[in-house]
Amino acid sequence: MNVRAIIYILGWILNMEGAFMLLPFIVSLLYGEQEGIAFLLVAVLCILIGTLTVLKKPRNMVFFEKEGFVTVAFSWIMLSIFGALPFCINGDIPNFTDALFETVSGFTTTGASILTNIEAMSRCGLFWRSFTNWVGGMGVLVFLLAIMPLTKGGSPIHLLRAESPGPSVERLLPKVQNTALILYVMYFVLSLAEFILLILGKMPAFDAITAVFGTAGTGGFAVRNASFADYSPYIQWVVAVFMMLFGVNFGMYFLLYLKKWGKAVRFEEARYYFLIIIAATVIIFFNIYPVENSIESTLRHAFFQVSSIITTTGFATINFDLWPAASKAILVTLMFVGACAGSTGGGMKVSRIMILFKTVKKELMIQIHPGSVKKIKAEGKMVNHEVQRSINVFFVAYILIFIASVLLLSFENQDLVTTFTAVAATLNDVGPGMAAVGPSGNFSFFSPFSKYVLMFDMLAGRLELYPMLMIFHLGMWRFSLGPAMKRRVTRIKNINSRG
Repeated sequence: MNVRAIIYILGWILNMEGAFMLLPFIVSLLYGEQEGIAFLLVAVLCILIGTLTVLKKPRNMVFFEKEGFVTVAFSWIMLSIFGALPFCINGDIPNFTDALFETVSGFTTTGASILTNIEAMSRCGLFWRSFTNWVGGMGVLVFLLAIMPLTKGGSPIHLLRAESPGPSVERLLPKVQNTALILYVMYFVLSLAEFILLILGKMPAFDAITAVFGTAGTGGFAVRNASFADYSPYIQWVVAVFMMLFGVNFGMYFLLYLKKWGKAVRFEEARYYFLIIIAATVIIFFNIYPVENSIESTLRHAFFQVSSIITTTGFATINFDLWPAASKAILVTLMFVGACAGSTGGGMKVSRIMILFKTVKKELMIQIHPGSVKKIKAEGKMVNHEVQRSINVFFVAYILIFIASVLLLSFENQDLVTTFTAVAATLNDVGPGMAAVGPSGNFSFFSPFSKYVLMFDMLAGRLELYPMLMIFHLGMWRFSLGPAMKRRVTRIKNINSRG
């Protein structure tokens, strides 16, 4: 394990977080808030520690997949801990566990909240809370890879794959740094386009930029207690459309940028993604129309909530917990499906669900025709056994974590719907669930123990399980000795053997 390289990268991440914290401090100056001093103090602390850590760059910056997993896991934990400190210092969220829960929820783009009165927070606190959604959406290490070379050789791809959502991550360009850069350029352009459209809809600038942060990162942190229910239909339509767009694999946007229209149209995962959204919207529309009794508002609420839940954003225009059982069942199902691989959305990802269904179909055909040879294709290519195995293992690990979390939360003695959907909403990084954790509720009533279980679920869900699981594996911490240390050990053994 290349520990020095890991610490070096963590130092740069801390520097980056310190720089980011200067933004809410500037917001506090604009609004004349004293709470912003806390962000300045923690920013100085982060930069001080980070600078001391990166003063000397290790000679060996080459590392492999396991180092990538460990780096990603510890970077997100570290970001959350330091990101929570300003909330505790300025009094926005005095309790550290609650502040950490809110920050983990922000960076993992979950959107689950312990706040009972969001509008009581300072503007700088609301800005930082929403900004964590935007940073966490594309990933902090992706951002670092985009602006500076951290590692050598093929090492950067291990960081990119460990942090990016989906069953597999490939280079869009020959160099990983260029791939990370083009990802963030597309991310920024889409964010800017949404901001302009929201401003044209006469949305307040502060509300618009925080809405973009929550939409782009599919995080769902709003600055109003009613989420998006108080905004105009135009704003709701704009946000709904952009939530859907940010749930698309960014590889498809890259194909559009290269004007490879044919390949983009044939993007199989995106076709299934849009088909699921259309089907779910139509079913919910007819299911809730007798209650709404208005074609436009019914279609808007149905599309908004389908787009919000499948992309795991978590915004709401209505209390969907009051909808008929069929509509609620569809939304819960969409929590597990999630968005496309290579997007900012959470969940199991459409590509995994697609390949799992094709695997079941293949096995059924083999049972019917034992002598036949069936191959699974996705995006026009053969899905090799290694990818199928990793998806199957992911599914098993996902189910085991889900069951364990539900059992641990059951000791809270809440109703089953609350417990089940609380885990579903956090492990899939959705935000709101049903019943007590629905769009009109929050997660504040859970005990500290349950909150830490849910925080683990949020981190595991955002990082695709393995990085968080691997830091608990004892085999990860068997450090290999360097050449100099090996020579010293050999000399000591020789001396002891001679008596």
